[in-house]
Amino acid sequence: MGIIAEKDKGTIREMFEKMNGTTHILFFHSQLENAEYGNVTKQILEELAELTDRLKVTAWDREEHQEEAKKYGVDKAPAILFVKEDGTDTGVRFYGIPSGYEFTTLIEDIIDISNGTTGLSAKTVEALQGLDKDVHLQVFVTPTCPYCPRAVRVAHFMAMVHPKIKADMVEATEFPELSNRYSVYGVPKTVINDGAEEQEGAVPEQVILQKILAVVQ
Repeated sequence: MGIIAEKDKGTIREMFEKMNGTTHILFFHSQLENAEYGNVTKQILEELAELTDRLKVTAWDREEHQEEAKKYGVDKAPAILFVKEDGTDTGVRFYGIPSGYEFTTLIEDIIDISNGTTGLSAKTVEALQGLDKDVHLQVFVTPTCPYCPRAVRVAHFMAMVHPKIKADMVEATEFPELSNRYSVYGVPKTVINDGAEEQEGAVPEQVILQKILAVVQ
């Protein structure tokens, strides 16, 4: 039995027709960590890949592919990584099942990466071009939060436009130790460079930009 409803598949298929290029996803799952969520996430990705020939999904068991996991810095599962055709990391990631409101985020990311487009303003893109230090954005979410996708999308857009930026969606309830480390009591919460800066709530991209610039200066 499929996870994605048939009526939704028709809508998604139409959305995928907007894709000009091919989107490549690496999916790491584990039988030792969040196995149930990983199995469901794997099925979701497989069903999405059946809706277009412009989405390619490669699934790896993290324990069996430790070298690949180490190469991409994958330290938890399930993990969805968007990569280029040659395997280059785009920095766009989902840790945990992309369900609820985050399912739409996944669909939109697939399309935007295919088309090389983002929702950032030209001013923000220009400001990010000067980055010469690594930036790691972790956006903690829950599937039922209607404001979380906006925060995730801003972070993912930033990763799409600069190779030194990595942006993770982190499903807070699947990774409680990480949530506790960063005192995640409400979502969305964006953590920048291991807590050097933090931002609660879905805020305009300019707010996140200023916090990034404060960290790298």
